[in-house]
Amino acid sequence: MKLVASTAAALLMLTSLITAWAEAPSTVLLEELTWTELRDLTTSRSVIVIVPVGGTEQNGPHMTLGKHNVRVKALSEKIARALGNGLVAPVIAYVPEGKLSPPGGHMRFPGTITVPDETFRQVLEYAARSFKLHGVKDIVFLGDHGSTQADQRAVAVRLNREWAGTPTRVHAIEEYYRAATVDFPQLLKSRGYREDKVGTHAGLADTSLMLAVDPHLVRSLAARPGPTEMSGVSGDPTRASAELGQLGVDLIVSRTVEAIRKAVANR
Repeated sequence: MKLVASTAAALLMLTSLITAWAEAPSTVLLEELTWTELRDLTTSRSVIVIVPVGGTEQNGPHMTLGKHNVRVKALSEKIARALGNGLVAPVIAYVPEGKLSPPGGHMRFPGTITVPDETFRQVLEYAARSFKLHGVKDIVFLGDHGSTQADQRAVAVRLNREWAGTPTRVHAIEEYYRAATVDFPQLLKSRGYREDKVGTHAGLADTSLMLAVDPHLVRSLAARPGPTEMSGVSGDPTRASAELGQLGVDLIVSRTVEAIRKAVANR
């Protein structure tokens, strides 16, 4: 009788384990893991946690306010999968966008949200401190927005100085933003697109990237060339395409993966 009960208990435990394994998602998104799944990952292998930094701002009349947030999450997921040991933290959507009074830059447009630089730096800092506490050795900041680059770099430098005697390092990977805003536009120019068409915000390059990542967030019928008064557009989004955007996606992912691997190797 005892043998039967013992066998039944063992089978129940095995069934529970198999069920748990079957339910474990094939994901690199931290939000889709349980705490025990994350614990097991960080104790069984070296994990790189990517902290994606977006921003909530106007992107012309043809692209949604969440462009940066959606794009950095999608690209971070591709980067994490390419790394093979990457995980993606929740996107930081509240970033410095300029002054409130008088409103300037993107703050002139409804929907743009700003926070002080110090507030943003503290969010970055405590995200990194949280991951260090939970055993993560490599923390990566990826910023899709220009206003965040200096703060990301400053927080990484300060924490790495503080943590010099520990195995944990923070990497502010600026190659991500450079690939999106310098290398990809340069690639488009080499294919015959003029600089004033490529643009610097919500133009050909920016809109093409969004079409490749999530076309539902682009209102193509509302696209107009800029700059015009209060358009929020630099460049010509009417010439954008998902095919061109995919060139940028591939470039950003490959350059960023290479930069992260180099940073981790030289930690």
